[in-house]
Amino acid sequence: MKKFIALLLAGVMTMSLLTACGGGNASETASDASEAESTENEGAGVSDTESEPEADINADAGEDGAETDAKTADAETDDAEGEADAQSEALSDGVLTVGTNAEFPPFEYVGDDGEPDGFDIALIKAIGEKLGVEVQVENMEFDSLVASIGSKVDVSIAGMTVTEERQKSVDFSEAYYEAVQYVILPEGSEIATAADLEGKAIGVQLGTTGDFIASDDIADSKVSQYNKGMDAVNDLINGKVDCVIIDKNPALVFASKFEGQLTAVDGAEFGFEPEEYAIAMPKGDAALAEQVNAALAEIKADGTFDKLVETYIEN
Repeated sequence: MKKFIALLLAGVMTMSLLTACGGGNASETASDASEAESTENEGAGVSDTESEPEADINADAGEDGAETDAKTADAETDDAEGEADAQSEALSDGVLTVGTNAEFPPFEYVGDDGEPDGFDIALIKAIGEKLGVEVQVENMEFDSLVASIGSKVDVSIAGMTVTEERQKSVDFSEAYYEAVQYVILPEGSEIATAADLEGKAIGVQLGTTGDFIASDDIADSKVSQYNKGMDAVNDLINGKVDCVIIDKNPALVFASKFEGQLTAVDGAEFGFEPEEYAIAMPKGDAALAEQVNAALAEIKADGTFDKLVETYIEN
């Protein structure tokens, strides 16, 4: 009996131990499950928390991208407007109005049709063709040309020498011709040097380089200014002046026209330095200067310039 009771007690104790062990595992399992759930919830919470800023960042990036695109579009618009602004107003109407003084052969003179003609006129028309504009030529007094640029005319071409004084009022294109002043003398004249010009009566075309030389550089000179070179030459033939100072090419033309009466002497014999002819344009119109210079460069490169020299100057 005692053995039976002992065995019974041992069995009860064993069952208690097994139950206790089982209960502990379940508790741990439940705890683990709870912790896992909590961890998942926390993870979900972190994920949700992180996703919101990411969305905001993406939204901000989208806004920044839109702003960048807008700025790029504005920049492109500004560039386009800048290119439009770069077009000279002088050419905006499709017409280039050109001032000249058609009294300076072979660079400009009145043709058989009564219109200005000559090397300069042909040159500016070739430039107009390159620029895709119509060229209209206005004939006026040489001394009025610079003052008329930007108001009555867009540009001027008239065998005009680039000088510091003129550059105060206008801009010039690249030089297209180099020349030197000549002295026209009656046949048999004893004038041969710069010293011989001192105190003499000298005929010049008003506002030209010859005018500047005679008026400013020759001591005691008595200068007669004419609107036309031909008028100065006529007075030379009639003995009213002792000589005429004018550019090389017209000097040679006049000497040839009055062969036996007049002779043309190279200005180098009198110490005159070479000068450059250029197209006068409004002060500060960089766009016009750039376009005219580009057209002039093309004309020189494609042989047009050489043909004009041959046609109007060499012949």
